[in-house]
Amino acid sequence: MASKLKQLQSKATLASEFLSKHGTTYYKQLLEQNKQYIQEPATVEKCNELSKQLFYTRLASLPTRNEAFWKELDHVKGLWKNKKDLHVEQVGIATLFGLECFAWFCAGEIVGRGFTFTGYYV
Repeated sequence: MASKLKQLQSKATLASEFLSKHGTTYYKQLLEQNKQYIQEPATVEKCNELSKQLFYTRLASLPTRNEAFWKELDHVKGLWKNKKDLHVEQVGIATLFGLECFAWFCAGEIVGRGFTFTGYYV
């Protein structure tokens, strides 16, 4: 266990050294490649304007998203009506999706209670 800890520590040291040598270069290169997205001058007013544009653009996209949701729901209803034609792979994917949703629900409940497990008998 101690040897694995030393290996991890040495790898972390190497990563830290790499970042200290190349981090600034990477940062500058990243900004240079994406300079078309940088708003000059970066003022509070411009940031507020951009946040409002994002908010109202998202708000304007709600009808399209709503329509896509209902199309997807109709597709699922069609699959349910013809469930005899489903393949094992499709059923497995749907089951995993359901389990994932349930797990996220449970995790959200635990987080909402402040990471306590009250009410459960463990």
